[in-house]
Amino acid sequence: MDIIGTVVSSLRAGRAYGRRISKHGAWSMHFPRFAGTGFHVVLAGEGRLTAAGMEPVTVHPGDVVLVPHGAEHALGHVSATTGFEFFCGVYRLGQVPLHPYLGQMPAVVVHPRGEGDVDLRDLADFVDRDVTRPAPGEQVMRAALVDLVVVHLLRRTSEERRTDAWPAAADSSIAPALHALHDAPHEQWTLERLSTACAMSRGAFSRRFASVVGTPPMKYLAQLRLAGGARLLRETGEPLDAIARKVGYSTGFAFAHAFRREYGLAPGRYRSERGAQMSHPRMEPSSSIMVPPPAE
Repeated sequence: MDIIGTVVSSLRAGRAYGRRISKHGAWSMHFPRFAGTGFHVVLAGEGRLTAAGMEPVTVHPGDVVLVPHGAEHALGHVSATTGFEFFCGVYRLGQVPLHPYLGQMPAVVVHPRGEGDVDLRDLADFVDRDVTRPAPGEQVMRAALVDLVVVHLLRRTSEERRTDAWPAAADSSIAPALHALHDAPHEQWTLERLSTACAMSRGAFSRRFASVVGTPPMKYLAQLRLAGGARLLRETGEPLDAIARKVGYSTGFAFAHAFRREYGLAPGRYRSERGAQMSHPRMEPSSSIMVPPPAE
């Protein structure tokens, strides 16, 4: 089961944004809680990262900060005599539900740029080169960069936490059903079929699944199907009925009704809006708040 692929597919149902931010002198930026996943790639200078439940961290060029589920955080100056530049990227979800895998991750994850960390260093350098030299296709490239960085960071976070799977997938009592749903979300699954695959009664299976995953099994299935439908709407020109059948709905009408209820807009409008160029990021700082200077 490719949980990272599933998570990123669910994020792609939202909007990707990215832009370079430069700060000088004494400064601070407060990023309020938002619905989505975001990151910062430090390009130049040093900054001080603060968030609830963690000690302040000084970030340096090449460091990357992952905010898996939109936690409130802040960046501020370390020295008022130097500048600080970073690339801010985000998937903003709006009404799109956040995948439970992201909700179970730490609020903020810092990936330092290590000497032996070639992938992370090269990725930061690539981001720096791209956002420094405007060129044709710039907006499309920014969206692709957000995608690339998020995939890389989720992989790296999974590796550093010494687990290649979502904890729910390691729960032997529901793992057969979870794998079945991910492998073939278009199948006509029922609660009876899923509970039988796990050798449990429907009631016991439903309670265990909801407890471990964070959402009931049939709702989780619907979210998988709709995320797949959103990807097809965004990436293909296939008609609605064909997309509906591919992701497990009997008719385009049934798919459209479920899609509108979950995402807050009709599939046709979603398709046209996601075809527009990427704008500015919405993991935007609110009015600046003062972040205390680091201890001497």
